[in-house]
Amino acid sequence: MTDPEFIVGAVVLFFVVVIVASGIRVIREWERAPVLRLGRFTGLKGPGLFYIIPFVDRIPNVVSMRVQTFPFRTEQTFTKDNVPVNVDAIMFFQAVDVEKVILNVERYLDATSLAAQTTLREVIGKVSFDELLAEREKVGVEARNIIDEKTEHWGIKVVSVEVKDIGIPGALQDAMSRQAQAERERRARVTLAMAEYEAAQKMVDAANMYEKNIRALELRWMNILYELGLQSKGTLMLVPTNTPTAGVSGFPPLGITSIQDLTKQKKDDKT
Repeated sequence: MTDPEFIVGAVVLFFVVVIVASGIRVIREWERAPVLRLGRFTGLKGPGLFYIIPFVDRIPNVVSMRVQTFPFRTEQTFTKDNVPVNVDAIMFFQAVDVEKVILNVERYLDATSLAAQTTLREVIGKVSFDELLAEREKVGVEARNIIDEKTEHWGIKVVSVEVKDIGIPGALQDAMSRQAQAERERRARVTLAMAEYEAAQKMVDAANMYEKNIRALELRWMNILYELGLQSKGTLMLVPTNTPTAGVSGFPPLGITSIQDLTKQKKDDKT
């Protein structure tokens, strides 16, 4: 028959081993464990294997030292010029002082996320709608600076805040689309007018040059006739009666070069 004292001793020994073994902890490389001994902060443990005194030491929570991401969305917020927008953003932050994270703030993740949302709403209210669209990076930097100043006493370092998307009402999107289309049409008309002006100016310059140099006009006319001949599919070419004579005056290089000369030659042949 088993001795009762042996059984009791075995049970007691088992519970002692369990209690002693319950103080063994293992955490990962990027984690830190704050230890409270009888309610007082005694330091950090980890990473790896460590031991705490059961029923005396307590670990409130394990804090990650890696950069964490928090996507958040500000509900309808008015810009400086009273345009309602919904902004989606992402915040990157990191716990750099675990002692402050544990002692200075309760639920640091919730506190940091709420601070980010309220701060971004404040920053949006200080800028106009056009600035918000064109300078997202600037808005994110300003929000990061303000959030980082708030969370510095909590041991949190805000790495960056990036504006991911800006939502605007449908009616405003239609108005912006019409405005952009009108702006493109205005630029197209201005560009066309400038092109016509430059072309007219070049034509005036060419006319002035031809007026001063008749040989240049004759060469240009010959070139026009040559291009017309290349483009024409038939053998008939209509030449104006005011065709200038090419070559040295009185000695055309290629025979008849104008209708006047052709008419004169026919009369000579008849006589």
